[in-house]
Amino acid sequence: MLCWYEGGEDKSAHWRCEKGLMSPKRVQVIDDRMTADTAYRLACEGTALLWRGDFQNARLLLQAIARRADKKKPERKKTSVTLSPTDVFHRHRLAQSQRARILEKLLIPFASDHTIPLRRAPDVRAACMEVYGPVTEPYVVSLRELLGLVGAYEWRKKGIAVPALDIAIHPHYGVFAPIRSEYVKLVVQAAPHKLLATHSVAFDIGTGTGVLAAALALRGIQRIVATDHDVRALNCARDNLARLNLTDRVELMQTDLFPPGRAALVVCNPPWIPARPSSPLEHAIFDPDSRMLRGFLQGLSGHLVPDGEGWLILSDFAEHVGLRPREELLAMIDATGLQVLGKTDTKPSHPRVSDTADPLHAARAAETTSLWRLAAK
Repeated sequence: MLCWYEGGEDKSAHWRCEKGLMSPKRVQVIDDRMTADTAYRLACEGTALLWRGDFQNARLLLQAIARRADKKKPERKKTSVTLSPTDVFHRHRLAQSQRARILEKLLIPFASDHTIPLRRAPDVRAACMEVYGPVTEPYVVSLRELLGLVGAYEWRKKGIAVPALDIAIHPHYGVFAPIRSEYVKLVVQAAPHKLLATHSVAFDIGTGTGVLAAALALRGIQRIVATDHDVRALNCARDNLARLNLTDRVELMQTDLFPPGRAALVVCNPPWIPARPSSPLEHAIFDPDSRMLRGFLQGLSGHLVPDGEGWLILSDFAEHVGLRPREELLAMIDATGLQVLGKTDTKPSHPRVSDTADPLHAARAAETTSLWRLAAK
């Protein structure tokens, strides 16, 4: 519960946060009279700001707070020491986390029917119903989370084009969207494994939106088992496969990694950065201690038919920021009784590659995404 004092009374409402953060301890009720400088100062001090004014003004205030957060740069002591790529990465992550904590302090009230009791508030009932489900009591969320939720709902309705497949994928909230579709292109262009002609079965490990399962099905593979441990991801994949009329080819299964049995081809696109995620969406990018990558490599041999093949799709971004050297990856592959049959590379084309103001620009510019063809020794 979120508790605060307003109008001479103690009040409370349910606290909702998809990041799983605890409800703020200090809450101040504010409205259109609050200046951006004061709001920014209070947010930096850890005070949550419960908005009671015009909704559109709340959006403007959030933008003003963001501008102030972006202008404030951490003080650096004069030193001749050059930061390592790993230090730059961790400092950047820390700065992002601190910025998020500030912006998440602006809160919006909701009624028990997902309406917002503020002037000029948009109708977000459908978007909130899809994420939070039915509710019976008022609640409070951060405006930043709400805007992300509404943006995801629009993506879900419109879909994201996947040029390599000439289809659209509709991501659900909390499921990583295939906006970096170069990895899909790698799967589409890879030479088909010879065994698929007689044993047309493939596994897609960590299917997410289902885009790689769809790619395998559209390539003509007769049976695909796509797995994920996240219910939202499975619902998202089910929706996308139904839109593409591929449900007769793809079976969805909730499990941590592998389904029972063996396949001629096992495909996995695990998170590529061995670091701790800070939100549910980041689980598709950040994988502490390379847990999923290690699990895939350790279990791959036991889920391939004789002479079967595994396709590991992985960015080398972690190598460029010093989090996982290439030698470590090769040692992991070797230690699990696997051999590398070949590797196909592609360069990412997302906008950050050319953003020289990005602290991680050097790593992003050098990044390569690869399809590693693996088999048991």
